[in-house]
Amino acid sequence: MKFPCLLKISGTTTMKTDHKIIEIPRSQAVDFIQRFHYSPVMPRITKHYLGFYFDGEMKAILTLGWGTQPRQTINKMFEGLTTKHYYEIGKMCIDDAMPKNTGSQILASTISWMKKNTDKLFLYTLADGIMGKCGYVYQATNFHFGEGYNTHTYLMENGERLHIRSANQLLIQNQALDNEDKPFGEGIKKRIRLSTEFMKENNIRIIDGLMFRYIYPLNKEAKRLMKKGSTLCWNKDYPKDKDLVWMDTTDKENKTKITQPSFSFEFMMHNNITQSAGETLERFF
Repeated sequence: MKFPCLLKISGTTTMKTDHKIIEIPRSQAVDFIQRFHYSPVMPRITKHYLGFYFDGEMKAILTLGWGTQPRQTINKMFEGLTTKHYYEIGKMCIDDAMPKNTGSQILASTISWMKKNTDKLFLYTLADGIMGKCGYVYQATNFHFGEGYNTHTYLMENGERLHIRSANQLLIQNQALDNEDKPFGEGIKKRIRLSTEFMKENNIRIIDGLMFRYIYPLNKEAKRLMKKGSTLCWNKDYPKDKDLVWMDTTDKENKTKITQPSFSFEFMMHNNITQSAGETLERFF
């Protein structure tokens, strides 16, 4: 399947060219993401790995599937809908040599691909405010904005970002320390959050920030649901950099507003980079 795309030539002029979308193997997508994406953590549930070829060479990939709570996610926005009604963007990754407008072109092509190859109502995605992302690429592609909501993540001593739902091993360690001096059966049964003491001892911080919901309707029924069947008021009043905020909430009694934290994905110790409950991210928009 071919799609027209605008590419910059010599940094100033533009010309029309074609690119192809081809479904590629998972292994090929993972290799590309680990080369070009700031976070190599892969979404857990992926149904399609789309490769974008320019002049015969793959220069971008986009994955479609669902995030960590597929059914709950769509039901928060549209009561009664299920996973069969939407796909979520898992990763969008572009070769660093490509111009920045490539992202919006790829999204437009993905929308066309979904209309022809799926019966989904919506293409859904999140912009990760914790990483400083407002979703400008989605705004440029005329996605509809739903809301910004607060979320939190662990910032590890090595700079690694660890999703709250991926911290099972640390929670087990924390629980064992909590219960080591208590009689059998009288300790904490299950931890859902690391204790402040455990985090301070291990140089772990909790960072709160925003996530932004975006959606694209793929047919008339989807547009109707957005107007009359959604819990959110979808609009084009897009968030900007000024709306971003970060809080250090490691100590729940002394929450502190901070500047954008620095995450590093160079030395991954706690994430499984090939399969994780990672969140939806885009590359540099």
